[in-house]
Amino acid sequence: MGPHMPTFRSKVTEGGRVVIPAEIRRQLGLQPGAEVVLTIAEGELRIHSVQQAIERARELVRRHVADGTSLADELIAERHEAARLE
Repeated sequence: MGPHMPTFRSKVTEGGRVVIPAEIRRQLGLQPGAEVVLTIAEGELRIHSVQQAIERARELVRRHVADGTSLADELIAERHEAARLE
């Protein structure tokens, strides 16, 4: 964590529940009932909104797929080729 990053404290209660402070929920855009993605990285628990997780996945795909490439078209072509070979 950087020196200017705010920190928050919370307790783990029965059943492993942790209250996410209101400021963090606001910053992540989390409403009651929202799903979150939990990951462990470098010994830290990280909580992301599902939308953040989707955006990160899209960014990873963009890094590894050439511009103008349609993954859907490639999958359809592969399925047609597999069906042709059967």
